[in-house]
Formats: sequence, C-alpha cells, structure tokens
Amino acid sequence: MVELKTDTSIEAMYEAGQVVGRALTAVQKAADVGVSLLELDEVARGVLREAGASSPFLGYRPSFATTPFPAVICASVNDAIVHGIPTGYRLRDGDLVSIDCGAQLGGWAGDSAISFTVGRPRPADVRLIEAAEQALAAGIAAAVVGNRMGDIAHAIGTVCRGGGYGIMDDFGGHGIGRRMHEDPPVPNEGRPGRGLALRHGMVLAIEPMLIAGGTDEYHAAPDGWTLKTNDGSRAAHTEHTVAITDAGPRVLTAR
Repeated sequence: MVELKTDTSIEAMYEAGQVVGRALTAVQKAADVGVSLLELDEVARGVLREAGASSPFLGYRPSFATTPFPAVICASVNDAIVHGIPTGYRLRDGDLVSIDCGAQLGGWAGDSAISFTVGRPRPADVRLIEAAEQALAAGIAAAVVGNRMGDIAHAIGTVCRGGGYGIMDDFGGHGIGRRMHEDPPVPNEGRPGRGLALRHGMVLAIEPMLIAGGTDEYHAAPDGWTLKTNDGSRAAHTEHTVAITDAGPRVLTAR
C-alpha cells in the first residue's frame, strides 16, 4: 500500500534527509588515498550521532541477506554496484566509490547515495558518474503530479541506455517514509505513461545504478551483500529522496 504523506510529514522527512546529506558530504570530504572504508563508516556514524539520528542500514536484514548489514553506509568500490560492506580496504588512487547512506530521525527516514573518484580520475569514470547524475536528475524531473511511475523509469533508462550503460533489472528505487523501504517500487527502466499515477504526498527514493560495460549482469559477492558487475567493469550509483508535490518535485536529501 502506498502511503501519502502530509505536508507536515514531508517537512519532518526533510530534516532526516538533511542529516543524510551532511553525512554524505562529510564522507566524501574524508575519502582520500589511504583512508579505509571502515574509517568512512565512522565519519558517517559521527554525523548521525551528532544529529541524534539512527541508521536504518545498521542491522537491516531483507529476505535476500544471510546476515544483518553491519554498517551505517554502503561503500561500493569500482566493480561493486551497490550494498558494499565497509571493510579495512584502503582507498587507492583512481578508485571509483559509491556511498549510500540513510538516517532515521523523529520517526522518519531519509536515503541518498553519491558516486565520486579518489585521486586522479579516469575519464571513463567521470563520464559514468556524470551519466548517473543526469539519470537521477531526469528521474526527479519526471516525478510530477499527473505523470506515472513509468515516466520516471523511462527518463532514467533513456539516459542510461543512451550512454551505453547497463542497468540492473531487478533493483531500483522505492517508496520511503516511516521505514526506509516502502511501496511503491521505482524501476530504472520502463515505458512512459504506464504504471502507478503520481500524486501529491508520495515520497520516493529514486536511484539509478549504472554498469559501465553496458551489460546488465551482476552477481552477489561471498559476503552475501555486495552486488558486483559480471564483466568486472565499474559502476556508479546516485540517489535522492524526493517528495512529489503539487508545486513540483522536492529533493529532501539535497546536499
């Protein structure tokens, strides 16, 4: 069931979203050659702690997972697309990093993700990240009252496919509110004019995930969480929590 949020609830979700934005900004600022993924997780924990927020990631265990998630960020490096578990791995020059973070504040959740490079970037990685950001922007622009879910999906997919990138066909965005994952699902590819009608008060986590090699195939790493490209190519992941309002889409996790 899709819950329509009141304007007051959207304001509360904005407060949670701002905590997420601050956490991602702090993590990106701290990410440098030689810094470990566990250290980045500690940076995000500090931001959540200072805000009096909790993490919807920590201890989360969906049906596909064999163990609860042990961190407050997902840290996915190079050929990892999403759900990377922070480890002692130390960042290297040229790494492509995707960080996903959530916050629970006042009973409401926020969720966002960012991709960036460390040290000297590869031109292909710069283009991949730019495409991911463009796909996210296109999805947000389509998140207007009167459109349908297929319009968001089509906008994202058009950018991704137009750049020659692959898309994971069974992972995408989601509704968000009291819980991090709610109805409805938000696919990253679809047909315009189809699917659920978008209404004032719907809040969605819109999140393109791009595979540089152009194929859609991926696999789960031995940790049971990290999803990696089958061809070893790099990946990028961007995400914002977005409220659909009569005045247009409102990004609640804007940094």
